[in-house]
Amino acid sequence: MPRTHKRRAARFAVKGILAIGLIVQPFLSPSFAQSGQLTTEKRAQMETTISRFMAANSIPGVSVAIVENGAQEWSAGFGTADLETFVPATTHTLYRLASISKSITATAALLLWQQGKLDLDAPVQKYCPAFPQKETPITTRELLGHLGGIRHYKSDSQNDPEVGNTKHFANPIQAGLDFFKGDPLVAKPGTEFHYSTQGFTLVGCAIEGASGENYVDYVRENVLRPAGMTHTVVDDRMAIVPFRTRFYSKDSSGAITNADFLDSSYKIPGGGWLSSADDMAQFEVAMLNDRVVARSTRDLMWTPLRPSDGKEDRYALGWGTGKDLGVLDVGHTGGQQGTSTSFMMVPERGAGVVVLINLDGGNASDLANELMKIVLAPAAAK
Repeated sequence: MPRTHKRRAARFAVKGILAIGLIVQPFLSPSFAQSGQLTTEKRAQMETTISRFMAANSIPGVSVAIVENGAQEWSAGFGTADLETFVPATTHTLYRLASISKSITATAALLLWQQGKLDLDAPVQKYCPAFPQKETPITTRELLGHLGGIRHYKSDSQNDPEVGNTKHFANPIQAGLDFFKGDPLVAKPGTEFHYSTQGFTLVGCAIEGASGENYVDYVRENVLRPAGMTHTVVDDRMAIVPFRTRFYSKDSSGAITNADFLDSSYKIPGGGWLSSADDMAQFEVAMLNDRVVARSTRDLMWTPLRPSDGKEDRYALGWGTGKDLGVLDVGHTGGQQGTSTSFMMVPERGAGVVVLINLDGGNASDLANELMKIVLAPAAAK
């Protein structure tokens, strides 16, 4: 079939699937039921908001979860996880978390700090001797706040061997370090904010050194399991992973296509986990109820650092913060091949929102903000 015909067929198929997904009652996971469920009014507002967002942005599939009063209240899947086999998106569908992985890694690091096993202000080589000495010492605290002077990707091109990596690595930490450990720092540590996924590979190395365990194993047993995140796994392209979504993109004409290839095995700490809306809601519940780290540790992790250049910095230790809704919110967003993700919490209200989309450039943060406004809105008078 000529390429133009393929594009037309793809657009027709996606529009048809999206139309069906917007009309049919969305799949609701029975696991969402908790005490004090989301009100019927708010649920209706959310379903309308999600449907409009999907139609406006040609979203193949999205999974959403809502937390209120420190408990998971509602979750639902909309649209399609696999356009070729018509598999619906559900609350169990696994999406690439992308940079949301940083918040999971940060929680593991702060747990080790809480236990007295990781000095956040010691040179990172104390725990990661594989990383060479630089002209200025770098600490784990600086790495968690993107103040370590470690570069990000060299470009945004899929042809960049980091951005579009195709190799599979059995040792993600060592493989990740090899990409950047010999490069000069982009700034003196502590002076300037420079977002760096690579820097979180170095945090993963520090976690291994401080814990004496493999990074993935430590995170699974000490963060994921206590939080009840039973389906969250590494994005291993070699493994059979039940419920993993397909990953989509848009071409220059706006047609949905399969996303560019990515093997994220070299950057798991900063962008290599898979999770579901239900699991991420459980993570929010665990953090709001101090089930993984103590409240004082959580408060430290959610306190923005101050680079010495004096510029405003709302990024804390592996978590973003903001007050765009008039009250403190914490969380993270993510984006890479085939995914757009956002999760946010308003601790003061015990509220949380999770949005996972199987399309890169899907603007998940926009939808999360709209849903959080609905969560925070007072209930209508009866």
